[in-house]
Amino acid sequence: MNNPALSEQEQIRRNSLQKLRELGIDPYPAAQYHVNITASEIINNFNDEKNNFQDVCLAGRMMSRRIMGKASFAELQDHTGRIQIYVNRDELCPGEDKTMYNDVFKKHLDIGDIIGVKGFVFRTQMGEISIHVKEMTVLNKSLHPLPIVKEKDGKTYDAFTDPEQRYRMRYVDLIVNPQVKDVFVKRTKIINTMREMFNGYGYFEVETPILQPIPGGAAARPFITHHNSLDIPLYLRIANELYLKRLIVGGFEGVYEFSKDFRNEGMDRTHNPEFTVMEIYVAYKDYKWMMSFTEEICERVALALHGTTKVKLGNNIIDYKTPYPRVTMYEAIKEHTGYDISGKTEDELREISDKLGIETDPTMGKGKLIDEIFGEKCEHHYIQPTFITDYPIEMSPLTKKHRDNPELTERFELMVNGKELANAYSELNDPIDQRERFQEQLRLSEKGDNEAMFIDQDFLRALEYGMPPTSGMGMGIDRLTMFMTDSPSIQDVLFFPQMKPEVKKPKVELNEDEKLILELLKANSPIDLNELKNLTGLSNKKWDKAIKGLTGLKLAKVEKKDEGLVVSIE
Repeated sequence: MNNPALSEQEQIRRNSLQKLRELGIDPYPAAQYHVNITASEIINNFNDEKNNFQDVCLAGRMMSRRIMGKASFAELQDHTGRIQIYVNRDELCPGEDKTMYNDVFKKHLDIGDIIGVKGFVFRTQMGEISIHVKEMTVLNKSLHPLPIVKEKDGKTYDAFTDPEQRYRMRYVDLIVNPQVKDVFVKRTKIINTMREMFNGYGYFEVETPILQPIPGGAAARPFITHHNSLDIPLYLRIANELYLKRLIVGGFEGVYEFSKDFRNEGMDRTHNPEFTVMEIYVAYKDYKWMMSFTEEICERVALALHGTTKVKLGNNIIDYKTPYPRVTMYEAIKEHTGYDISGKTEDELREISDKLGIETDPTMGKGKLIDEIFGEKCEHHYIQPTFITDYPIEMSPLTKKHRDNPELTERFELMVNGKELANAYSELNDPIDQRERFQEQLRLSEKGDNEAMFIDQDFLRALEYGMPPTSGMGMGIDRLTMFMTDSPSIQDVLFFPQMKPEVKKPKVELNEDEKLILELLKANSPIDLNELKNLTGLSNKKWDKAIKGLTGLKLAKVEKKDEGLVVSIE
């Protein structure tokens, strides 16, 4: 029985599913299928003279098929790529029963179905390496048709390119756009390269809480939830900094974590509410040491992925070869705005912002105002890797005061392609100074700054037990992956980015009169209403009903124009 909610193709596939079961074939078998080869192993290693690979077993998804009487070709795609298979009726079905070829392969299998094949490898007369199939097993019947990408004369048609559909259905994206997988393979390689480097230094990978009673370690708006058993509010972490520094207090020399963080803020091309950060803290180091360490990370990653330090990013070539320039924040602002902001009061900074055309609001203190000036007027100039150093104390509540200027802090941000890639400090380990900084953040919060830091009393207690001089650094893994894979959007480097709930368009059934009007509209839209009515030849009653139905369904709209009432497809 047909299901009206299904498309014609979906219904056909369900009918094929039933036919397979009637033939005694389980379309979703439970038994292990013993694969002994991959598509890429065959393509890369087949040798005509050796005539190797004479007993192969491969499984994959059928991506194309050409049926030619009693012999056919198809393409199978496994996790390593595609390979052609050759299916001959009498080879697949050597006895009298030709069901597996005539019915199963030709009629009841579809593009997207997963099958296993056994046979031997050969090269066709056209020179294509192929598997000559001796045995075939149905491993999964696909019930939803894949978008089929077609190529003709070097042009691609019906490609699965709509960003919203690609991000929402990443599983389909990975099937039909195999190049997408390469981005995520490189993402894993980035993390593995960093992990190998840190382990080589003797630093220790750890895990810290995601649910936290205090959302500390950064200036950001948190997500909040409730712990029923403890009956307390908890926050999804915005950073893991304060927990990692507790471990330095506890005696670890160096600790790092690849952490999922969450910030309840805006979404755009470079920001996602859930994101991955690597944070590392090393005892007895300062921010100058950490600059060299950060350079080494970037250079190692570029070489591991590309074999060179020069990486294409948009229209630029970014060179991660060390060392990188070091520019103080005040120098950067003076160079790109002409204003020397050192020693300026909050009112003076607000006045400078106004002159520069930078929008401000009363909740902004000195730190936020300086951050806005730098972000608006300076940040985008730093395309090649550059360390911006020595931030004002108001911008850095967890950072040690600068050894030469108490108005500044020992902090840097690594800028690449006009964006921040890493943020690092000589960590503040004076518990009295830290308490005063937290209290200043509390005053900013009372003033209306919803990103000001909370006071973490337990962290202050930990500092009172004594934390050695320490340097810490955080680097965004999503952004680093974007930079290293030339990906224009953060959604391109996340398997499953956050999306708005999917809204399905209602299925519209049109009567014959409405279909006629739409066909005429497609050929003549927009068109005068009277002229359209004459073209249809409908009676007044049928016309009124049909045009009312179309406009009610918002498939067509009627507008009043100089030439009269004009109808067009919505």
